[in-house]
Amino acid sequence: MGMAEPEFSATGVRIERWPRSLTRAGQVLIKDGRLALLTSYGRVIESAPVRAVRAGKPWFADDASTVATLNGKRYRLTMGQRSRKPEGRALAGRFLEAVRRGAGGATS
Repeated sequence: MGMAEPEFSATGVRIERWPRSLTRAGQVLIKDGRLALLTSYGRVIESAPVRAVRAGKPWFADDASTVATLNGKRYRLTMGQRSRKPEGRALAGRFLEAVRRGAGGATS
């Protein structure tokens, strides 16, 4: 048996933890029931079980941005930094959907 495919993966993500940017080209990965925020070099910034993550759309941001709370820390994730905005908007929507599915009791 091979490794499970990730439920969600996006690269080129700006990851911010107010008041500073942690990476402008990071990766967001949901795999095996865990959400991981990674630097552009693959170092883990933060990781948590998906069912313990809160995520949503901030009222103050554009459509490509989401806010995720992992282990009590809030992160702003802006998708599609290197590409066009419509792709960022689609990625943000897919991310929120993947977190909702994971929080819905998916077993790993």
